[in-house]
Amino acid sequence: MSHPESWKGLQKFLANESLVDVLRLIRSENVGPVTFFNLVRQFGAAKSALEAIPTLAAKGGRRKPVLCYTVKDAEKEIEQVEKLGARMVRFGEEAYPQLLMNIYDPPPVITVLGFPTVWQSKKTLAIVGSRNASANGYQFAKKLAADAGNKGFSVVSGLARGIDTAAHAGSLATGTVAVMASGIDHVYPPENQSLYDSIVKQGAIITEQPFGAAPHAHSFPGRNRIISGISFGTVVVEASLKSGSLITSRFALDQNREVFAVPGSPMDPRCKGTNNLIKQGAIVCESIDDVISAFRHQIPLSIKEQEREDFTAAQAPAPDEGELNEARKLVHSKLAYNPVLVDELLIQCQLTPNLLSLVLLELELAGRLQRHAGHKVSLRLEEESLVS
Repeated sequence: MSHPESWKGLQKFLANESLVDVLRLIRSENVGPVTFFNLVRQFGAAKSALEAIPTLAAKGGRRKPVLCYTVKDAEKEIEQVEKLGARMVRFGEEAYPQLLMNIYDPPPVITVLGFPTVWQSKKTLAIVGSRNASANGYQFAKKLAADAGNKGFSVVSGLARGIDTAAHAGSLATGTVAVMASGIDHVYPPENQSLYDSIVKQGAIITEQPFGAAPHAHSFPGRNRIISGISFGTVVVEASLKSGSLITSRFALDQNREVFAVPGSPMDPRCKGTNNLIKQGAIVCESIDDVISAFRHQIPLSIKEQEREDFTAAQAPAPDEGELNEARKLVHSKLAYNPVLVDELLIQCQLTPNLLSLVLLELELAGRLQRHAGHKVSLRLEEESLVS
């Protein structure tokens, strides 16, 4: 199926769209990044997509109105962001990270506090790991980050305790990017307030979350995909088998980025995840030289715009209602609570990409469909009684 990466001119188009309209669309109920871009593709503009949401949700089985972000809500958030000294950057604007534009589900809007030049002028390297870091792991991550900075990298991490904190501390002088799972004004964990303040003066803080939002469990995977998506490669220093850092590494692989793992003692549970990554093919990282060597022997990941299909700001023709009803029946019969690839649905249902996209949009806006990493979708568990 088509996604934002394949639309020629989409960057320029969205960069010139009203920030209020873009913000209203992405902040509306049940609209995530993939749905945002599918709506814009389907209806030609953020404003047109907003007008279509109630009808789409009703056709998908929604029994109550969808909560859409109002103009007042959007204007208030923009004002709060600017008062803090930050700015909102739309997909396609010059300050938006080029690498992040090339992932499957880029944030339509990010809030940036600090200096975008930290990712515009250097290659970016993510360093992540355990919150409950060992003393040796912390020191290694800090040294690796400092060495990476001295070799011309900007270091990206998640402002969490442990390895993330070490990565930011080690690269403060050379440039670091903190990706937050909360609003730009909500520092988490609170003990990293001074680190946050230092990064603002020397690097950059970014988030896709609304102003004032507290971190929630569901916002951390989204943050992790940004950490890997903004970076040429991801280094995992310490991670247990259930660590969130392994989610970041999976996103990196899905985004066609390199994954590095620091080997550790088999006696330490904090190293089980990293050692397992190495077994699965991750590059062993014992120093920054291993990172540089890996990049040197591979074709550089281009951050220049690739050849793209045309994107025009025109609403797609509405399908025949009878054809759409048949498509709904087909898609409903194939969906389950286990995630399935969207491309697999396309093959099994033998529908056009546009028709399948429209049915999935209806279900998602109705709150009946959940999107997963790896371009997969499933029914929401709480919707068992709605789809037979």
